Amino acid sequence: MLKIVMATLTLMLTCWMISPKWLWLYAMSYSFTLAVYAVFMMQESMATHPAMVNKYLTLDPVSAPLIALSCWLLPIMISAIQNQLSHMPPKSQRVFITLLGCLQLFLVLAFSTSEVLMFFIMFEATLIPTLIIITRWGNQTERLNAGTYFLFYTLAGSLPLLIALLLLQNEVGTLSFLTLQFINPFPLTSHADMMWWMGCLLAFLVKMPLYGVHLWLPKAHVEAPVAGSMVLAAVLLKLGGYGMIRIMTVLEPATPQLSYPFIILALWGILMTGSICLRQTDLKSLIAYSSVSHMGLVAAGILIQTPWGLTGALVLMIAHGLTSSALFCLANTNYERTHSRTMLLARGLQMIFPLMATWWFIASLANLALPPLPNLMAELMIITSLFNWSWWTIMLTGTGTLITAGYSLYMFLMTQRGPLPMHMTTLEPSHSREHLLITLHLLPLLLLVLKPELIWGWTA
Repeated sequence: MLKIVMATLTLMLTCWMISPKWLWLYAMSYSFTLAVYAVFMMQESMATHPAMVNKYLTLDPVSAPLIALSCWLLPIMISAIQNQLSHMPPKSQRVFITLLGCLQLFLVLAFSTSEVLMFFIMFEATLIPTLIIITRWGNQTERLNAGTYFLFYTLAGSLPLLIALLLLQNEVGTLSFLTLQFINPFPLTSHADMMWWMGCLLAFLVKMPLYGVHLWLPKAHVEAPVAGSMVLAAVLLKLGGYGMIRIMTVLEPATPQLSYPFIILALWGILMTGSICLRQTDLKSLIAYSSVSHMGLVAAGILIQTPWGLTGALVLMIAHGLTSSALFCLANTNYERTHSRTMLLARGLQMIFPLMATWWFIASLANLALPPLPNLMAELMIITSLFNWSWWTIMLTGTGTLITAGYSLYMFLMTQRGPLPMHMTTLEPSHSREHLLITLHLLPLLLLVLKPELIWGWTA
């Protein structure tokens, strides 16, 4: 773990010393080497189960895939934002790469720490670079409003968590993940106990986000630059799911009265956000709302506390991270050429970009969970475990799956098919860099079909 931490710190330092001519090539190659090492480290964690346990940092089959995903996305984000920042002064470019390195550092420490308080600090620290990226490099003036939403939603959810953790430390005497899993869950008898239970979960549900506290996400996604949207969708939402998986070992397992409202909100959110996607005109907003829908399924899978539910949630987090990040990359390639996110104004692109249309098709099929992709495997595991928990859920999850297929195909048809407008015939051709970006997203997704136990967590 320290190898990744030290290498990320070195990247942040050396990007200030290198010549501007070599800055992007250096940052891309260095971070890609680091990403390849993180993938091999994930393989090691599966072999030893768990690996590298010490007093402060640990690596187990739940955290290793998320660390590998965080490291894998850094070179892709650097490459994706290169075109947008190439006209800016070198200092601005260096600051952006440093912020991305800082974000990766916080994420790796959050996923690998063995102390709950350290996890909370790193969980909150990711807010700072993300907020700077949204408010400084966003596209429209609404980015300040989006940054305010992002800041206050996250902080409002995190303060009860801090109080709940301090109460837990006072009660148990330790906040180590390695110790907490062996203590007896607290019986939730009084109203104060129930408030503590909600305080433990609220910050993670806001971060995921759960339907009802999700309004910050579409705003942040739409206003952020492409690298901000990618890291938000692919990794930062997964912090909430990871925190829930970890903290659930402390909470009382049999809490149906408390978990019912959250599961209902999560499942209802799948239908509502899917319906919103069906009538969206803004491409980035559609992809952002689809993230809320998928994260609702993850939240429901974790809250029912079954091995299948947890495994399905972890697999869906990894698969959704790669898929939604690829969709934001594709949306950015459209935006850089048409300078509009409105789908009606940029139709029929398949005629002039046939290879890009192929990427759109594969990414849309991954979003609607086509077999044999990990997205389908994860959704089936969660839907099956929810059906086993209560057969009424099949109506909500089944309808949600149909709506997901509907808006994914709607997105593909609206952007790629149809008549080509006259103002679109002189667009700049696609670059090899952009095709490489999408390949680096979709290739791991296809390869995970061959070895899914890498992301199965404890069940493997």
